[in-house]
Amino acid sequence: MESQPLQDPVAEAHGAEPAAAGAPPAVVPGKEFTRTCKGLVVVLVGGYVLLQLLPSSLDYLAIIPAKTIPFVWTVFTAGYIEQVLPGAIGSSLGLLFCGKDIEPVWGRKEFLKFIILVNSICGVLAFCFAVALYYVTGKESFLVTPLSGFHGCLAGFLVGLKQLLPNLELPMCFFWKIKAKWMPFFVLCFSTIMAFIVPDSINFLPTLLSGMYVSWIYLRYFQRNPLTGLKGDPSDDFSFPTLFPDAMRPVTDPVANFFDRMLCARSRPSEIALPVTDPTKASRRRERGERVLEERMAADHGGDTEAPAQGHSTAED
Repeated sequence: MESQPLQDPVAEAHGAEPAAAGAPPAVVPGKEFTRTCKGLVVVLVGGYVLLQLLPSSLDYLAIIPAKTIPFVWTVFTAGYIEQVLPGAIGSSLGLLFCGKDIEPVWGRKEFLKFIILVNSICGVLAFCFAVALYYVTGKESFLVTPLSGFHGCLAGFLVGLKQLLPNLELPMCFFWKIKAKWMPFFVLCFSTIMAFIVPDSINFLPTLLSGMYVSWIYLRYFQRNPLTGLKGDPSDDFSFPTLFPDAMRPVTDPVANFFDRMLCARSRPSEIALPVTDPTKASRRRERGERVLEERMAADHGGDTEAPAQGHSTAED
């Protein structure tokens, strides 16, 4: 059974014909902020206020690579701690506007599970990247700089919006909008450029990259698809190269295949029906299937004809 990609409501909103019978229901953008997102905003704002009242609490809530070994829990709490006011405001707005489109489709339990999973893995990877950068550059600042923020999960939300509502136009400024399917690539490019312009911002780049890739791995292979009922989303529209422009396919395809074999091949359950992209292989599989079916039908037909013949000879005796 082949899974179908998640549907985009843009065509239906413009008067297109409804989806065929048996197809997954269309995803529509949310209209109101959810209670879960409002509660998480209280957590983010509360974390920022706590740091203003008790600055020393940053040592126990944010990731400081030099202290992470005794304070292991910081890799799980750092994702909910914003150190500056613009970060708290931006993360809160991003959570509200992304969550109102994602949570109604996934459900509250899956939405919270996604946030906890992405934030936790991003925390672990942020610690590993900081230690690696210290060994590569020799700069002790990578070991003592506090790392925290919700931006890794926000990057994961952009990947989720690409899956659910790829043609949804997201406002970037007063007159410019960008489709959701290109937002992960835009954020990746912008963050990379800023890492060279503002050296301190390189600390946020590993978390953003980790949030994007971890969320894609989870949504692609492990999440129970709420619209199709299958595990993961193996549609071509959500393959790793689609996160980038077509001109980058010669680079993204080998990278996607490498990580696919290294990280996901063994964890992929048999019920996931991955699309066959090579028409030659698909034709060969169909031919083998037809031959096996014909052989079985011929064997069954031969058995049916032999049975009456034996019965007839027994009657004559």
